[in-house]
Amino acid sequence: MTTTPSIGQLLDSTVPMARTLKLEYLETSPERAVLRLPDQPEFHNHVAGPHAGAMFTLGESASGCIVLAAFGDQLSRAVPLAVKAEIGYKKLAMGTVTATATLGRPAAEIVAELDRGERPEFPVTVEITRADGAVTGVMTITWTLRPNS
Repeated sequence: MTTTPSIGQLLDSTVPMARTLKLEYLETSPERAVLRLPDQPEFHNHVAGPHAGAMFTLGESASGCIVLAAFGDQLSRAVPLAVKAEIGYKKLAMGTVTATATLGRPAAEIVAELDRGERPEFPVTVEITRADGAVTGVMTITWTLRPNS
């Protein structure tokens, strides 16, 4: 009997940077992905909070998890690729931070475009919060499913 790897295991095995940051996968579904970056001094910035690059990687990884969860069944015919990303740092992040990603368009609509031979693009929105619930960053990543051809 073989077991299918979890979305977190899949991301860790294919994206070494995510593994390096020791990200914790709290929820990975087609509707929502929630990842946590533990407070680690080796990834701190000059004010002892998580470095902006670590927060970016956390957010991008959360977006990748929702893409894998929503479109994992399409991987035999298309590869997911991030097209562009934008992040806004809103408040000082300190301690452990959590990223929550949501898909910006219905998955069925995106798959229908792929079925028509198109290369769909779609946004994933990520909110990064501190332990007290304050939003420290907001990120939008535009993804595509590039058909294998």
